[in-house]
Amino acid sequence: MKTFLATLAAGAALMASTAQASDLDLATPRDALTALRKVHCSTQDGQEVVYHWSGNVWSRVEGEPDRLLFRVEGMNIRQCVGVHDAQRGDGFRLVSRELMLYLDPRTGEVLRTWTNPWTGAEVSVMPVANDPVNMRPFFERDAQGRPFNPGFRLQDDRVFAASEIPLFYTNPLAGDYQDYVGNQYHAMEIFDFVAQRDALLGSDTTTAGAALAWVRIAPWLPWMKMGGRPGLMVFNAMGQTIAGVDALPEPLKSAIANDYPIYASAPPLDDARPNATSWTVARDAIDAERRAAAPRPAAASGH
Repeated sequence: MKTFLATLAAGAALMASTAQASDLDLATPRDALTALRKVHCSTQDGQEVVYHWSGNVWSRVEGEPDRLLFRVEGMNIRQCVGVHDAQRGDGFRLVSRELMLYLDPRTGEVLRTWTNPWTGAEVSVMPVANDPVNMRPFFERDAQGRPFNPGFRLQDDRVFAASEIPLFYTNPLAGDYQDYVGNQYHAMEIFDFVAQRDALLGSDTTTAGAALAWVRIAPWLPWMKMGGRPGLMVFNAMGQTIAGVDALPEPLKSAIANDYPIYASAPPLDDARPNATSWTVARDAIDAERRAAAPRPAAASGH
């Protein structure tokens, strides 16, 4: 009996050792890359993953109290595909679209118009409807040959990943003289992910089921028509991956079904379009409105 129990114990220990050995090792660039892919999407090419978040948007103007301007409900649907580079090794690329609605902070209703508390003007609210929002590929090594290291932090049964993205580039809504007069687009995006260690590192999972905290510090949105008024906006939201578009809460679910049906699926894996932002979408909408309002040239009369 003792021999039989000892054999069972040895077999169980061997199985546990084998399972542990097959888990991801974050010190290995290939495994760290796989772990990041499980945070962002799935290790299976073409398997869609949906992130949902909700939160608040505040104003920050020097010399006055911060104001709660909006609530937000947002989603991003994405998928990944494996890629390879002769110098940088294996990697993956992510393609996605994202939709975010601005809500009345008191009633929770979707805002179609908004009365600007600084100017008194009523303006049309433009939801975030960015298609596509794709990432540059991640690889095992960077262009200098250094191994990939996403900076994961392990603590107890969770894994944390923080990312600060400073943005400073030519403003899509400004002219060609920004190097002389300023007005570059200047913002900061902060993404903090957390996942259960077993889900992230386990060999039997394709996605980590991660949770997300998102902070954005950025200029006034174009549709607010703030002109050169000084101040910033602070977005603060939290969310996680969910079971799919059908698991989204209202009003996002109805908005996709009725107004934004393309956001029920991710872009194709070979999508090569330039990324859209709230500012490029606003620019295109403003240009379309101006074209529609412009007087048409009179028809030439024949002689």
